[in-house]
Amino acid sequence: MKKIILWVIGVCLAAAAVVAVYRFAFRKFIPEGVAESEQVAAILQQNGCYDCHDATAKMPFYSKLPIAGPMLSKHTLHGNRFIDLKAKDLEKPSEVLLSMLEYTVQQGNMPIVEYKLAHWGCGYNKEEKSLLTKWIMEKRAEMYASGLAAAELAGEPVQVIPDSLVTDPAKVALGQKMYNDARISKDGTISCADCHILKDGGADEPDTRTSEGINGQFGGVNAPTVFNAYFNVDQFWNGRAHSLADQAAGPPVNPVEMGDQTWDEIVARLREDKALATEFAALYPDEGLTQHSVSDAIQQYEMTLLTPNDKLDKYLKGDKTAMSIEELAGYQAFKNNACATCHVGKTLGGQSFEYMGIFEDYLPARAESHPEITENADDKGLYGFTGKESDMYKFKVPNLRNLSKTAPYYHDGSMATIEDAVSGMFRFELGKEPEEEDVKYISTFLRALDGESPYFE
Repeated sequence: MKKIILWVIGVCLAAAAVVAVYRFAFRKFIPEGVAESEQVAAILQQNGCYDCHDATAKMPFYSKLPIAGPMLSKHTLHGNRFIDLKAKDLEKPSEVLLSMLEYTVQQGNMPIVEYKLAHWGCGYNKEEKSLLTKWIMEKRAEMYASGLAAAELAGEPVQVIPDSLVTDPAKVALGQKMYNDARISKDGTISCADCHILKDGGADEPDTRTSEGINGQFGGVNAPTVFNAYFNVDQFWNGRAHSLADQAAGPPVNPVEMGDQTWDEIVARLREDKALATEFAALYPDEGLTQHSVSDAIQQYEMTLLTPNDKLDKYLKGDKTAMSIEELAGYQAFKNNACATCHVGKTLGGQSFEYMGIFEDYLPARAESHPEITENADDKGLYGFTGKESDMYKFKVPNLRNLSKTAPYYHDGSMATIEDAVSGMFRFELGKEPEEEDVKYISTFLRALDGESPYFE
């Protein structure tokens, strides 16, 4: 048996050596005279990034060998859960992709050690790091920067929230009225404001795991905040609505939330209010009071629900005294531990859908720690909307602004405190036990993200 094991190890090392020599001998330099996105794609290709981060990549011959095969399967599973990377993604890179690449350049943690042992010579060299960093900063400035940060902090993975967005004041006022109008629900008992309570951070009442809908029914997910929701790439935990207007049109016809009804029924009921119908006709002369105009008005109102000027915003704008030493340490720990690879942009989240449970299956772990939470269709995440197997257990990364006001946390409300949520991310997304100091400082930083709003008490 010992001889067999040594023989297998020898074969694996020999195969690795062949691959390494081939890779080193035929490694290309950064191509010239092509778009920077093509240069970046070439760098990623030459360093083997697609081998573990492209779900369609062909497995190498040694994937059939003992020891090497199972190890490769494990790493490609984790790699694809982190990100499914394609060269075409570099043409219009997301904020998350830019931040993930930036993190690997800064940390020097990719490829992982096991991959390097089998593929000698891979890993970003100085020239590649320089080009990648330049490309990331240029793309971030071109596509995502709010333009409000101080020059020396303009390239940060998080961005300053603007004070306001362009809206129609009259439609905003009408939208506010509809946001608080319970007639949208079938029995006239529930409005948008009942599950997204503005004084409580735009989510449900503190410590409410899932919201109560019509007839005492409870939904399957925790109500996300409406504050700063305009900046989300899509709405709902599973992304089934693209805009705030699309989102506003959903709950009224959800049988658990506002009742088993149609928008035709809702519109007919609202039109009985002649003054309301007249107000809609004045502001939406081409359609009057319709599903579209009601949801658009609510969208206009929700676009005003911004919370700028938290401590982080003030710091990014150049006020070096805005954050305490502990909060700044937390921000650095937040970046050092890859939190800022997914929690990016103006709201530190909302820009992508990520796999919940990269290193440990989340649902079995939840069943053990929270047996009172039963599995439901909403636990499937993005899959529930797209039906794609690759989207199973992917959820929209939550917005972290005003986090101290929106407990409990995660899509199912399973985490009672910020510390619980941070520790869970280390466990499920990073596959490691966090240092006590990291949890402490990151949690302190997250509590510094409470912004300004006239609705906050």
